[in-house]
Amino acid sequence: MTEQLDQPAPLEPMPADWQRALAVVAHPDDLEYGGAGAIAHWTDGGREVVYLLATRGEAGIDTIPPEECAPLREAEQRASAAVVGVSAVEFLDYRDGVVEYGLDLRRDIAAAIRRHRPELLITLNHRDTWGGQGGGGNWNTPDHKAVGRAALDAAADAGNRWIFPELISEQGLEPWNGVRWVAVAGSSTPTHAVDAGPGLERSIKSLMEHKAYIEVLTDQDPEEYVRGFLTGYAQQAAPRFGGRPAVTFEVFSR
Repeated sequence: MTEQLDQPAPLEPMPADWQRALAVVAHPDDLEYGGAGAIAHWTDGGREVVYLLATRGEAGIDTIPPEECAPLREAEQRASAAVVGVSAVEFLDYRDGVVEYGLDLRRDIAAAIRRHRPELLITLNHRDTWGGQGGGGNWNTPDHKAVGRAALDAAADAGNRWIFPELISEQGLEPWNGVRWVAVAGSSTPTHAVDAGPGLERSIKSLMEHKAYIEVLTDQDPEEYVRGFLTGYAQQAAPRFGGRPAVTFEVFSR
């Protein structure tokens, strides 16, 4: 009986009654480490997804100066997004590595939410670690934490006309209170999942588009590394999703 009680709860299917999503992350490649498989499945079904990146990832490659790295990583991100059916990719131009949680970041994300009017907001793990429920694991980056937290808060900011009223007076962006869910990818406490099978191969190709980054990240063959990581990540969720490999999210309802 104790063992049964200790088993994690089954993962619920992701909500399906939506048409538009906005994915908000810190860097190029953030969405490709897991989330892109679900996005490929969604765009195949006719849903619209827009990417919003806080930075251009210019501090991510030690051997390439930021002024050269930024346009390279932007181009790789656009190519990567196209593989999974996303044509709209926007950048906020915060400095990579030193993004701070605060009003400016909340305002910029809220503005994007008002522009694109999504029902689903997607972001990346905003907690201190990538570890398990018992703690430990790898320390998360300041950029991920700042952008993830700001995205969660901006979902509410976007719907309140008295928070950032300048978005109305200066940009003509009326409040949008239509965000129904915020889905956090890379969470150690996921609640929902999407079958990884339909989008897995395209998610692999999507991550492979980040050639310059992956080449310095691992000594493995790039495709072997990418396939192993994404397949392993999807397989980890299978016991909680009816035996099917899955892309997982922690979903907050609004």
